[in-house]
Amino acid sequence: MDEARRDRNRAHHGCDHVFFIGFLGAGKTTVARNLGNMFHRSFVDVDHMVERDLHASVARIFETRGEQAFRVAETRSLESLRRRRSLLVSCGGGIIESERNAVLMHEMGSVVFLDGTLEDSLRQIRRPEKRPDLGDLAHARELYAHRRPLYEAACDYRVIISGKTFEQVAYDVGELLWERGLL
Repeated sequence: MDEARRDRNRAHHGCDHVFFIGFLGAGKTTVARNLGNMFHRSFVDVDHMVERDLHASVARIFETRGEQAFRVAETRSLESLRRRRSLLVSCGGGIIESERNAVLMHEMGSVVFLDGTLEDSLRQIRRPEKRPDLGDLAHARELYAHRRPLYEAACDYRVIISGKTFEQVAYDVGELLWERGLL
C-alpha cells in the first residue's frame, strides 16, 4: 500500500467502517454478512438503506425516479453512517460513480475491492431484473470497463474473488483485515 493510502487510513475521524466495493454480483453483501457473523460486527447494505429511505426497490427507483435520484439517496445513506461505528458496509456496484462517495468512505474507514472478472459477476447474478444498471451483455461489458478503474482507484485493499466461493472470499478478507487490525 502506498504512503497516501496509509495516511488516508489514519484519518477516519472516529469511524472505523470497512466498505466493500466491486461490480454487481461480486458478493459484497454476502461477504459483509459472513464477516459480520464471524467477527460479531454489524453489517449494513447501502442499497437496502436507499430502498428503506425511498420506500421502493432499487429497480423501481431507477424506473420511476431515475438513476440520479438513486445516487443522491445513496450518498445521503453513506453520510448517515458517520454517526455509527465499526460497521461492515456492502456498497452497490455504482457507488464509486460519485467521487464524493469515495471521499466519504475513506473519511470513515477502509475500502476493500472484491475484484473479479465480468464473467465472475454475471455467473453470480441470479435475478438480473433486480439490477437495473446492468442492461444487456454489451452494456454490462461497457459498464464493467468503465467502473473497474474507479474501483481500483478507490480501494485500500484488493481481494481476488475469481475461482473462489463466497465463504473462501470471506475468509481471505477476514484474514487480511484481521492482520491489519481492522476487525
